[in-house]
Parts: sequence; C-alpha cells; structure tokens
Amino acid sequence: MDLKTATALRRLRLVSAPEAVSFLLLLVCSVLKRTTDFNAVPVMGMIHGVLFILYVIFWADAWNRTKWSPKTAALYFVLSVLPTGGFFADRKLRREAEDAVIASRARQESAVKTS
Repeated sequence: MDLKTATALRRLRLVSAPEAVSFLLLLVCSVLKRTTDFNAVPVMGMIHGVLFILYVIFWADAWNRTKWSPKTAALYFVLSVLPTGGFFADRKLRREAEDAVIASRARQESAVKTS
C-alpha cells in the first residue's frame, strides 16, 4: 500500500467516528426540539452536514485509491447513513490498515532474507 492510499484510508477513518457522533447528537437534538424549548437542530444539522460531506469525499477518494469492490464501497457508504455506522466503519478501516502494515512488513522481511 502506497502512502497516498494509506493517507486516504486514515482520513476516512478519522472522519467516520465524529460523523457518527454528530449523527447521534442530531437525533438527540431533534427529540429535544420536539419535547422541550431547546432547539440546537440548526447548529447540529450544519455540523453533521459538513462531516457527512467530508466522509463522502474521503470515501470516494479511498475507493478510488484502494480499488475496493463495489460491494465493499457500498458497505462503507451504507455505514455512513446509519446512526452508529461510522463506529463500525472506523473499526473495519483500522483492521484494514493494520493488515496492510503487516503485509508490507512481511514483504520487506522476505525481500531482506532473499538478498
């Protein structure tokens, strides 16, 4: 995995959890708006909107760089529209990055042993 691909995955991972938190907070604010006089929906809506747009941009970049299958790309997109999906995306992306590091180290070690 090259540096640009790793960076794209890291950016997607870094925005996935905050996007999920903002989604949950937006849902809470929506309930509070209807049950009390507290109305933070416009602010939380804008914050969540910006984070969601960043997620989609970073998702498209990661899909382009990693050459995910359409099924994998769709999974990461669907996770972005589920209230807690960003947490699952973060966990899955972390595992994917760790596996890539392990594979890279194994290739380096085999290259050192053969030379």
